[in-house]
Amino acid sequence: MKKAYKIEVDCANCAAKMEDAVKKVDGVNDAVISFMAQKLTVDFADDADIETVFKQICKACKKIDSDVVIK
Repeated sequence: MKKAYKIEVDCANCAAKMEDAVKKVDGVNDAVISFMAQKLTVDFADDADIETVFKQICKACKKIDSDVVIK
């Protein structure tokens, strides 16, 4: 299942690092961060609990940039 979120990230390099981190989260099949559109698209695994996985995604992104906002 794919879901899109608004992400407020300050630089393209941070966005690329976050994209790599999100792809490593259990329950995520694929992820794409568009820095220009300020959008995070996540393809969740079929059996994933989306709320739990989303919390892990936020935690992974905050390790890279503590000011990042994902809605």
